[in-house]
Amino acid sequence: MAMNLGPGDDGDESGVLIEINTTPLIDVMLVLLVMLIITIPIQTHAVKIAMPAAQSVIAAPPPVVTIDVERDGAVHWNRQVVHDRQALEKLLRATAAAAVQPEVHLRADRQAAYRDVAAVLAAAQRQGVTRMGIVDDTSRSR
Repeated sequence: MAMNLGPGDDGDESGVLIEINTTPLIDVMLVLLVMLIITIPIQTHAVKIAMPAAQSVIAAPPPVVTIDVERDGAVHWNRQVVHDRQALEKLLRATAAAAVQPEVHLRADRQAAYRDVAAVLAAAQRQGVTRMGIVDDTSRSR
């Protein structure tokens, strides 16, 4: 900050004039301007990529497998009773190995024990089923 001392009160008009030193401000603005000039060409640089043409093929929806867990622990595979866990794991293994893995929808009765539902989820995970969802059918369990 620069300070100019004017004439004093004793007849020589003393008044202190304070002026802002703008040199640092101008230096900072010049640095910012140079940075802006340097970075603009980098931001507008484009990479040419040959994109494949879009095909209007409508894919068939993936098959859906429904697993129902009843309140007594019974498991149904597409409405067919699965008698034991080994049979369920065999069906899940075949589903996971399919070329196009079907969506597996798990529907559990509201009164079903958590351990029965968790056992089906764990078996699906062990067998490699990746497309699985839990379906809530509120009209079913009332």
